[in-house]
Order: sequence, then C-alpha cells, then structure tokens
Amino acid sequence: MERSRDVCVVVAVLMLCSMMVSTASPMSMPEAGNSNEELRRSLLANGLGLTPQMGWNSWNHFNCKVDEKVIKETADALVSTGLAKLGYIYVNIDDCWAEMHRDAKGNLLPKNSTFPSGIKALADYVHSKGLKLGIYSDAGQFTCSKTMPGSLGHEEQDAKTFASWGIDYLKYDNCYNDGTKPTVRYPVMTRALTKAGRPIFFSLCECMLSIIDLNEVYADLARPGGWNDPDMLEVGNGGMKNNEYIAHFSLWAISKAPLLLGCDVRNLTKETFNIISNQEVIAVNQDSLGIQAKKVRMEGNSEIWAGPLSGSRVVLVLLNRATVPHSITGNWDDIGIPESSVIEARDVWEHKTLETRFVGNLTANVEPHSCKMFVLKPIA
Repeated sequence: MERSRDVCVVVAVLMLCSMMVSTASPMSMPEAGNSNEELRRSLLANGLGLTPQMGWNSWNHFNCKVDEKVIKETADALVSTGLAKLGYIYVNIDDCWAEMHRDAKGNLLPKNSTFPSGIKALADYVHSKGLKLGIYSDAGQFTCSKTMPGSLGHEEQDAKTFASWGIDYLKYDNCYNDGTKPTVRYPVMTRALTKAGRPIFFSLCECMLSIIDLNEVYADLARPGGWNDPDMLEVGNGGMKNNEYIAHFSLWAISKAPLLLGCDVRNLTKETFNIISNQEVIAVNQDSLGIQAKKVRMEGNSEIWAGPLSGSRVVLVLLNRATVPHSITGNWDDIGIPESSVIEARDVWEHKTLETRFVGNLTANVEPHSCKMFVLKPIA
C-alpha cells in the first residue's frame, strides 16, 4: 500500500472526523444508543483535541528506519529549537516499531534491534522533556508495512499495553483488515481505550487518495473534539520549493489539520524552521472557534479559501496553482463578510498589517505555486 498518499481522515466512531478517547473515566461514557454528538461531548471532558494536535511523526522522513535514538533526539530537538513551546508536543512513532510476532501471552513486543530499552522507558524519556509519546497500530491482521502485527482481535490487550507504557496518542491505520467496515472495527478499539485507564488521543485512519481537496469536502465535520487529518506535513522533506512549502503549510493550517511535522527536526534549515514556527499561522490553526476553512471560489487555477476565526475575524487564502503569476480577488460576499464592511488585512507571512483598508474585496498578485494568507478584521 502507498501510505505516503493515504489521507488519514480522523474518524469519530461513525463519522469522518476525529475524536479524542478518554480512557480515564469510562463511567462517563454515554449509554449505547445515544448519539455520536453525545459521545463527542462526553469524551471532550478529557481536554484532548480542543484544538488540532501538533507534533511530529516518524513516517514521512524515516519510514521503517526509525529507532529509539531517533525518537530521543527528536524530542530533544523539539525542545531545544523552541518548537515544543509553540505547541509541537507529540512525538509519534509510526509503523515498524514492533517484532513480527507477539509473545507467548499475545502481547506486542518492541523490536529489540531498534527499541532495545522498550517503549515504557522511551515514554518516560519523552515525558521528562514535557512532551507526549505516540504510537502506531492497525485495525487489521498486520500494519501497512506488514512488518508487525495489527491489533484486530487484540484491541483490549493492546490498549492496556499502550496505557501501561504511558502512551499518549494512538494512530490507528486500516491495512490488511478482514473486510468488515471500519465503522465496525474502529469502535472496538475506542471501547478498549476507554477501559485502559489512561487518556489517549485516538487518530483513526481511512485510506483515500486525494488530500486537501477531499479534506475540504468534510469541512463541516471539523470542530473542537474532531479534526479532519490530511496526513503529516511534508515541509522540509525536499521535492518542493519554499513557496510551495508555504502554500502547503497554509492550507493545512486553515483546514484545522493536525500540524504533525514529517521532516527531520534534528536538522532543520532556516527556511523550514521559519515556516513551521510562524506563530501567526499557527494561531489560525489553533484558533478557539475551531471552524475549518473552505474553498469558496475557484477560477481556473486560482482558488479562494476562507473561514471564520474568533473575534469576528476571517482567514483568507488566495492560492495560485498555475505556473504563471495571477491576480486573485477575494470578494466579501464569497467569504461571509457584509459587503459594506471596512476591513483591516494582516499578511501573516509578511508579518505586517496592510495600510490600505478594504471594502467589498481584496485583490493580491500571487506568484506561481504560491499563496497569500490574510487575517481580515472588520473595523467599520
């Protein structure tokens, strides 16, 4: 399976969105038959997922070549670079961390060649840095790499194991399953985690080919308690120009996607660091209103994306997918601003408030494969 092209749409039991699973107080769970919205509200009490999660995941850069040294050094780097203080607190081990076979009691075994100290010791180290440790499994017989067992049929046992190790985040994939629907298999792990005795963020993955365009289709499902997840960030991994990385990070931010770094944070270039540490863009992603932006207009290769923010503000992204520059206009009637409103525009990549006051629309020249990102604030 081409996991690099998967879209991890974080699912809440029966809906295409994410849900945080509190394993600390199973008695607070609603009775069977109650709505998914009641379940979401119940699980929100644990405080997880009020805003999209931020951190790092091993897969995009390291694939299966991950070990405890990489995880420890990544945790160190998140702290030393200041990224942890900006909110990047999850250090997530992806696929390939376990032995191919379980032990005699059916327990998952950390791979001795790459995690000789065990996951519990690694979690203790990560926690000592003020960070959280994530791990990976699958709702199938094997994980997507087919190098380790999945959790199908072992959900309760594995949930207890993860909790005993001090795991804070579980990414749960959908490879090599038995053919039953994810909406049947995923709730089994949900229930197992609620009984495991530890709050664990539960990220459920449904494999799909499109990314940001598909993510936009499910925008109405994203809000505090659940976020659509177009997968880890590629910023800093090579293959794109700086302007393309900026557009990539901008779209993930306005889509309220989890900001999970996929590069080697131990060796960041200045350009990469400046993108992923942009506090104004991060603030849009982490805005308390929690409403995902949508594509409100498309004209050829020019796209206008917009979404509401707290304080009656609006985020506006003008995206140019073309190979030549374009002048792109965002009209107030497209983005939900009263036509007569006088707007102050803040360019969050240039870190400056524009001197012009805008009425009716805002137009900007956008370079090829680039975007302009503004926070719009009504002043009259």
